[in-house]
Amino acid sequence: MKLYFAPMTCSLSPHIVLRELGLSFELIRVNNKTKATADGRDFRDINPKGYVAALVLENGEVLTEGPAIVQYLADQVPGNSLAPANGTWERTRLQELLNFIASEIHGGSAPLFNADIPGSTQEIFRQKLFKRLDYLNKGLENKDYLQGDFGLADAYLFTVLKWLPFFNIDIKNWLELASFMNRIEARPSVRAAIAAEEATQPV
Repeated sequence: MKLYFAPMTCSLSPHIVLRELGLSFELIRVNNKTKATADGRDFRDINPKGYVAALVLENGEVLTEGPAIVQYLADQVPGNSLAPANGTWERTRLQELLNFIASEIHGGSAPLFNADIPGSTQEIFRQKLFKRLDYLNKGLENKDYLQGDFGLADAYLFTVLKWLPFFNIDIKNWLELASFMNRIEARPSVRAAIAAEEATQPV
C-alpha cells in the first residue's frame, strides 16, 4: 500500500493507524500547493479531489477520505482493538464519532485557515468550535479515550486538534482534552508517524 500524505494535515490519522496495526506501507509526500508528489506524479491524477489522504492499494484501487481509510485498514486486521467489528452497535457508535469529528471539528476548523474570511465571521466559527470542544471535553471525563480503548476516533481527533495552535487556541482551556492529547502523543505509533513525516523531504 501507498499512503499519500502532507505534513500537519488529516493524513496523519491513517498514518498512525497503519503503524498501530503493523501494516506494511510506503509513505509518499505531497506538495499541497503544487500537487506534485515525491514519486514524480501529479497528485490530482491519483485523487482528483486534490487533497490528502489517499491510500493506493496493491490492486491499484485508490481510497480517499480519512474516516473511510481508517475503517478499511482496521478491517484488514481482524480482532484488532482499534475498531469494533462491522455490523455491531459499537461499530455504529464509532462511525458516529468519526462523522462528528469530520464535520464538527475537522470541517469546523477549515474556515479558520482562511485569512480572507473577516475576523468577525471567523469569531462565529471559533465560538461554534469551542462548543464542540466543550462537548468532547465533558465526554472524556473519567476515561482516557473516546470509546474505551485507544481507537480510530482517537487518532483522528488527535490529528485535527493538533491544528489548534495555528488558530491561537490553547488546548489547556479544556483540561480533559489536553490530557487526552498528551496520552496520544506519547504512543509509540504516534511518535513514529510524526518523526517519519518530519524526516521526509519537501517536494
